[in-house]
Amino acid sequence: MKIAMPDGSRKEMTVSVASIEEILKDLHINPVEVVVAKNGKIVPEEETASSADELKIVRVVHGG
Repeated sequence: MKIAMPDGSRKEMTVSVASIEEILKDLHINPVEVVVAKNGKIVPEEETASSADELKIVRVVHGG
């Protein structure tokens, strides 16, 4: 799968099927700090992805 990282870089991963949560863990990314779009749609971390999917990981910015 192709992954657009929060810092703008791109990665490729080969997985048969994995949850978004597992993928974030493998990438050492805290799921509380990001949202993930799979093939252009924002998905929950319980969603699964395969090598055919494209993910975009966006860091959540908050302040007050």
